[in-house]
Amino acid sequence: MGTGHFFWVIFYFASLCSASLANNAKINFREKEKKVLDQILGAGKYDARIRPSGLNGTENLPTYVYVNMFLRSISKIDDYKMEYSVQLTFREQWTDERLKFDDIQGRLKYLTLTEANRVWMPDLFFSNEKEGHFHNIIMPNVYIRIFPNGSVLYSIRISLTLACPMNLKLYPLDRQICSLRMASYGWTTNDLVFLWKEGDPVQVVKNLHLPRFTLEKFLTDYCNSKTNTGEYSCLKVDLLFKREFSYYLIQIYIPCCMLVIVSWVSFWLDQGAVPARVSLGVTTLLTMATQTSGINASLPPVSYTKAIDVWTGVCLTFVFGALLEFALVNYASRSGSNKANMHKENMKKKRRDLEQASIDAASDLLDTDSNATFAMKPLVRHPGDPLALEKLRQCEVHMQAPKRPNCCKTWLSKFPTRSKRIDVISRITFPLVFALFNLVYWSTYLFRDEEDETF
Repeated sequence: MGTGHFFWVIFYFASLCSASLANNAKINFREKEKKVLDQILGAGKYDARIRPSGLNGTENLPTYVYVNMFLRSISKIDDYKMEYSVQLTFREQWTDERLKFDDIQGRLKYLTLTEANRVWMPDLFFSNEKEGHFHNIIMPNVYIRIFPNGSVLYSIRISLTLACPMNLKLYPLDRQICSLRMASYGWTTNDLVFLWKEGDPVQVVKNLHLPRFTLEKFLTDYCNSKTNTGEYSCLKVDLLFKREFSYYLIQIYIPCCMLVIVSWVSFWLDQGAVPARVSLGVTTLLTMATQTSGINASLPPVSYTKAIDVWTGVCLTFVFGALLEFALVNYASRSGSNKANMHKENMKKKRRDLEQASIDAASDLLDTDSNATFAMKPLVRHPGDPLALEKLRQCEVHMQAPKRPNCCKTWLSKFPTRSKRIDVISRITFPLVFALFNLVYWSTYLFRDEEDETF
């Protein structure tokens, strides 16, 4: 056997011995953890029903529980039910003097438990919770760490559906504040106080994505409540969500503008095209009504007027006004035709009367004596007549001061019928009024005072 081969054999046996010693050390270390757990949580040594003492073991001081959380996701924000769903890792930390143990010269950093009923737990609950559940795949997502100084860390992953009362007056140009409230159910502030952990008590996942909202900011605060049974400690997180407007611009505002503009096409059609103008007006009106009902179906029935209600209501009014404008044009067209026919009949009647008068005059002349003389009065006054001079002076004054022409009347005089004038005026009036409404609407809701929307 060579020297090299002998060296490798010795190295192999040394490795086996070191591995065996390491395994024995691990086994001994796990046995020491078991002994420590049995020592501090053994039967008759620890009672999970008794609240830990206060700071520095003081019995008359409350137990302080420090809370922090990690927001993993916000799945939905429901406007109709006024609720939102969130998944979070929730953590509580407090000190229990009864759970102190020897850390074996720093080797035993903490003990881990998965059964929450083994130690005392704060009776925290989420006051605005509607539904909630724990996560048990593959194992229950919960752990308890006990540190040598008696500090206890409780961590659990939960999913919650929480109530979020909303003010929809500015919908869909609104911001909503949704809260997450946590309070003690049975222990008053004399026994239990919840505090936010110092230094970033709430963390949010970096790639948080919401389909119709943006989480702008959040704020932690306290919300202690007083009842007839005492004062209870409470914590809250206010989440400020800004609604994404691009979705509503594409799905609501632009289609409504297009429907209003399409209804104005009726003003450019001939007044005699009754089927085309009626069908266009009725179609746009029904489409606008369907759009309005679809928007309201996704929102709760509230007692106040929303910003979207103002927009759809005015657009619906413009479409309805275009339909009424054609009714006015049709009425003016028929009344103008009747007046024209009556004028023609009157002219024919006058012509017939003049012809009959001429025939009667001619017959009278034939019957009179040819030697008869008639006293003829002068038809033209003498130039020196004062009345003639006054009329001449008035004519000169009118000739010297001509009337200023009215541009609107001059332009409207190009259109002979009243119905055509109504169409021409509507072509200008409707777009101008709608543009003015847009100016007022967007200046009101985009540059509004946001005092009610901030914390």
